Amino acid sequence: MENYKITLDMNNFSKELVLLLFILKDSNTPLPKELLTDVNWELFLQYVDHHRLYPVVYKTLKQKNNNIPFYVVNTLSAWYKTNTFQMLLLNAEMEQVSSLLSTNGIRSLFLKGPVLAYDLYRDLSMRTSKDLDILIQIEDLDHVNKLLTEYGYVRDGYTRTVMDDWKWKNHHIEYAHPQKGICLEIHWRLHPGPGKQPTFLELWQRKRISPINHKPVYFLAREDLFVYLIAHGARHGWFRLRWLTDIEQMIKQGINWREIVYLLKTLNYNHLAGQVFILLSQLFGTSMPVELNPLKVGNKSINLAKRVWPFIGQMDNLHNEPLPYGILASFNKYLYSLMTFKQKCFYYYGYLFPVPEDVEILPLPKQLYFLYFPLRPFLWVWKKTFGQKETIKRNRGVIR
Repeated sequence: MENYKITLDMNNFSKELVLLLFILKDSNTPLPKELLTDVNWELFLQYVDHHRLYPVVYKTLKQKNNNIPFYVVNTLSAWYKTNTFQMLLLNAEMEQVSSLLSTNGIRSLFLKGPVLAYDLYRDLSMRTSKDLDILIQIEDLDHVNKLLTEYGYVRDGYTRTVMDDWKWKNHHIEYAHPQKGICLEIHWRLHPGPGKQPTFLELWQRKRISPINHKPVYFLAREDLFVYLIAHGARHGWFRLRWLTDIEQMIKQGINWREIVYLLKTLNYNHLAGQVFILLSQLFGTSMPVELNPLKVGNKSINLAKRVWPFIGQMDNLHNEPLPYGILASFNKYLYSLMTFKQKCFYYYGYLFPVPEDVEILPLPKQLYFLYFPLRPFLWVWKKTFGQKETIKRNRGVIR
C-alpha cells in the first residue's frame, strides 16, 4: 500500500483514552509516569468497558508493576471472570445450535463469538461477545425459524414489509432464549444490502472447522474473516476499539495478502481497507504489508478515516437510541459516504418500495400491489399532511 501523509489529531482524546491506547499498543513496556498522573480511573474503566477490552487490559495490567489502584484491577478482574463464564456458555450453545442445524440438513457458518476469540487469541476468555452470529442460506430461513422456536428461542421483533424487500434491505433476524439468556443473530447476508457480497456457497467452500468443539462447528476462512471484519467495523463507524484490535491481531499472526487483495478488489472494498489501515497506523503505529501496495490509499479512504475519528474519542454506541442530534447526523452522513454510486442508487430506489402504512391508507388487492410504486409519492404527501393532523388530534385528546 502506498505511503500516505495524514495525521489525525489526538489532542481531543482524553488522558484516560490515551492511556488505554498505550496499553493496547505496547503491552510489554512499563507505563510512563506521566500517563499515570491525575488519571480519572472511573473514566478509564468506562472507556475499557465501552470498547469491550477488559480481558486484554486486565491481562496486561496484571503483569505490570505499576501504581494502578487496587479497585481498578479488582473491577477488571471481576469483568474478566464474568466474561470467561459468558464465553464458555456461548461456546457450549454454539456447539448445540450447530448440531441442531446440521442434523436437520442446514449448513451454517459462525461469524464471530467463541470461534473468533480462539482464532485470534487462542483463548476464549480474551475477547468479549454478547451473542452468536450465524450465517445460513436464505432459503433455509423458515426452517431455521421453526427449529429455533421449538428449541426455546423467541424471535425478537418482526420486520413488516409489503413486497419482501426485507430480503435485500436487511441481513439478519434476532432471537433470544428467555431461560438461557443467550441471543442469536441469524444472517442470510454478511451485511445489509444493497452491495456486492460473497455468496454463501463461496464462503462454505472455503470454510474452516473449529478446533475447540467436540461436534463440527464451521466458520469463515481466514481471508474471508479478515475482509468481513473490515466491512463490519466500517459499517459500525469503528466506535469500539475492539474491532480494530481484532484486525491488528490478525495482521500480527500473518495472512495471505495476495488473496486479501483479490477479495478487496472483487468486492469493491479498497476504500474500506484504506480506512482501517490509516486508523491502525495512527492508533497503533501499524506498518502496512508491502503486498497491499497495489490497493493504494485514495482520498475516499482518508475522508472515511477522518469521519470516524471523533467516534473513537467519544463513548457513544452509534446504534443505541436516542443519540445526540449532532452525532446522529454525523453518523448518517458517514454511512452515506461509505456507499458506492450503485449503492446510493439502490438506496434511493428503496424509498419507492411500499411500506405497510401505504396499505393501511389505500388497501389494494395483492395483484395490484405494483401500483404502489407510482402512488408512493402521493401516499407520502398524504401521510405528512393528514397523518400529522390525526396525530395532533390524538395528542390533544390525551392532554384534555
